[in-house]
Amino acid sequence: QVQLVESGGGLVQAGGSLRLSCAASGGTFSRYAMGWFRQAPGKEHEFVAAINWSGGSTFYTDSVKGRFTISRDNAKNTVYLQMNSLKPEDTAVYYCAAKRDYCAGIGCYTVRYDYWGQGAQVTVSS
Repeated sequence: QVQLVESGGGLVQAGGSLRLSCAASGGTFSRYAMGWFRQAPGKEHEFVAAINWSGGSTFYTDSVKGRFTISRDNAKNTVYLQMNSLKPEDTAVYYCAAKRDYCAGIGCYTVRYDYWGQGAQVTVSS
């Protein structure tokens, strides 16, 4: 059983930056694909970014490409989401997620995660 704990959310002005962290425990971190998802009030749960087990492959939804960067440190059992040039439409609760990395293609990294964190609020003011 994997436990995930997010940190680093907060309030920032448009154009600013935040870095989210997600610390994992209870499993062999380097065997897991890691993802970030978000949900804004009244909107669907949305894939944001994912990274494969080694960190060698990353995937992003179109709306954050060039602004957000996902990375991981397997020695620290932690995945990060660096968010730059934030926009008010990025306001949401951000969730970290994990699953065993058996993926063979990009589509696999955007769905069906097994473990979830409690979420971190990110609010971007205009």
